[in-house]
Amino acid sequence: MWSIGKLPKGIITNEFKDINYIKEPFNDKKAIEEWTKKYGNIFDTGEMADYRQTQPSWTSKIIEHIGLELAGTSYYRMNPGKILPYHSDTYARYIDYNKIDNPQSIHRAIIFLEDWKPGHIFEIDGFPINNYTAGTFVVWQYDTPHMAANLGEEDRYTLQITGIK
Repeated sequence: MWSIGKLPKGIITNEFKDINYIKEPFNDKKAIEEWTKKYGNIFDTGEMADYRQTQPSWTSKIIEHIGLELAGTSYYRMNPGKILPYHSDTYARYIDYNKIDNPQSIHRAIIFLEDWKPGHIFEIDGFPINNYTAGTFVVWQYDTPHMAANLGEEDRYTLQITGIK
């Protein structure tokens, strides 16, 4: 179950490009094992700046518009050549930190921070999302399968919000 929407114009600025992005390993070991069997290598999915890093001043406006409670945020920079194969999120850190009893109530949103560029790929539950403009967002419930890749020539920037609906 997922939906697509659009933020009001003027919220997003280029401030997201100046964040201190860091590499962190993908946190689902089972998915990595499966991908390694299928594709033959270990995946580097990009860099992130989560709630532990300074984030743009307008982050709270986006959270308010999306409408998720107990919201956690991560900005992502996916460099050219990076892929995140089809998977369903586990939310392990989020569930533990927020002491969530009903994981089915968890929703995730991806906000595209720039207009779509050739080679920037996002697909959810078998449906590709492309030709988007900055501020387009996709929200899905708990374990909806999705994937992302950057097969283009420029970095791909997104904001990920996890919360309860």
